[in-house]
Amino acid sequence: MVTKSWHSLPEYQALRALMESGTTAKAAIRLGLSQSAISRSISSLEARTGRILFEREAGRLRPTGEAVQMNRRLDPLFEALDRIDGPPEVAQETLRLIAPPTYAHRFLVHHIASFLKTNPHFYVSLEVAPSEDVIRGILERRYDLGVSGVELSRNGVKLIPYRTSSAVCAMPPDHPLADRAIIHPEDIHGQALIALTHRHARRAQLEKVLHSSRSIPRIVAEASTSFAAVDLAKEGLGLTIVNPFPIVQYRSDDVVFRPFASQIEYRSYFVTSDDRPISGVTRAFMRHLRLHTAKDPFSQKA
Repeated sequence: MVTKSWHSLPEYQALRALMESGTTAKAAIRLGLSQSAISRSISSLEARTGRILFEREAGRLRPTGEAVQMNRRLDPLFEALDRIDGPPEVAQETLRLIAPPTYAHRFLVHHIASFLKTNPHFYVSLEVAPSEDVIRGILERRYDLGVSGVELSRNGVKLIPYRTSSAVCAMPPDHPLADRAIIHPEDIHGQALIALTHRHARRAQLEKVLHSSRSIPRIVAEASTSFAAVDLAKEGLGLTIVNPFPIVQYRSDDVVFRPFASQIEYRSYFVTSDDRPISGVTRAFMRHLRLHTAKDPFSQKA
């Protein structure tokens, strides 16, 4: 049967102090012990390891080769103790972030840049993907944080409210409806409309609103993202009805946004795992977004 070895930190400390100071008196002062305590620790270490570590020569203790070797092998131990006792090391924490294009392009890119400028010890990895992949990525723990405007609740995923907003019409400044303060469903009857594709739940919601008002616009194009739909409107193709956040943050100079009179409301969420703690860098980025998201007339803090 193999006997397991055990270790004694006071013995190793006595060895190192004696090796570095040269005498038991100096080693005792260094450790705040008596000389006899140092001698007992060395004797115990020799007995436990079965090695002669010091030889007395002309009244002085001289370390043997085995003592030198043991002291060298103890370097990692004392380096680790120095790190524990010293100031905390600043580790570069990584935030694995995932978001759909409407949030990722320009909006999140801007905030990631400002976040890293003020927190250079952090690192951000951004993945741009559909909202369904945001939920899946958080569930599979491939990402720490998602940002999404789709309420896809799943077991193991937590949706933290971030912003709320109501539907708007986006159109070029010279559009016939651009001078109106509010656009009603009946106002877009016969108007050229850029619609979101049918995979969006909001498409069916908009069609229900239009149907109840007997409003039939001319659908001239479809887009899979609000970002693309607004860009098509900017090119003069027609108007579109979308969630204004966060597009209004960077499109208000070249596109007119007007409230759309309906019950269509949107929520933007932070998406996190519900079964593991939120990391420090994740919390820091969420706080940064909340503090630095610019005010606009169409969205509010959730």
